[in-house]
Amino acid sequence: MRITIKQRYQTVIDYFSENAPNAETELLYDTPFQLLVAVVLSAQCTDKRVNLTTPALFAAFPTPKHLADTDFDTLFPYIRSISYPNNKTKHLIGLGKMLVEKFNSQVPMTVDELVQLPGVGRKTANVITSVIDEQPNMAVDTHVFRVSARLGLTTPKATTPLAAEKQLIKYLPPALVHKAHHWLILHGRYVCLARSPKCGTCALTSICKYYKKQAAKTVT
Repeated sequence: MRITIKQRYQTVIDYFSENAPNAETELLYDTPFQLLVAVVLSAQCTDKRVNLTTPALFAAFPTPKHLADTDFDTLFPYIRSISYPNNKTKHLIGLGKMLVEKFNSQVPMTVDELVQLPGVGRKTANVITSVIDEQPNMAVDTHVFRVSARLGLTTPKATTPLAAEKQLIKYLPPALVHKAHHWLILHGRYVCLARSPKCGTCALTSICKYYKKQAAKTVT
């Protein structure tokens, strides 16, 4: 029996609403500024590594002004274990300066304003606004992109993160978008792995296009 797109979304919503009602970011932070810094550092790096790095960083640079007033050689040692530390050091200093000079040391809460900050792209801006303000913005990282395609929440036409974002936003209730972001990320991180997905323990195989395709290969 053919499963409609609405049925796919409803199955996903029902499952995660029951099994992960309080899903949230695994990045550790206390303030919007700390989350912004952590998300910038998390690009192409694991949350675990970021969380090991940020306590000392936040202690030494607790405000945007502290970042704005530092220099490369002072900041770099704090994040040298993070991927692409050279670029991220420059981004954080520039980010601090712009927050101080343009936003009165406050983290702005619109995507258009956030993407003006060094090191902040659409994905990071979507994370900040959805996590801090619960805005219906969907950040599409590699996990969200992979899981949504495998489950059939996005179509083969969604060949870019932006295209996937638009399709997900179209079918998800606005009030659930900020949660759905974490549902898909955590499912991709712990169950629907890129190379060896744990289909045997996944409760969503009934709607999963990837699982159906793999099962067909086994039969043939």
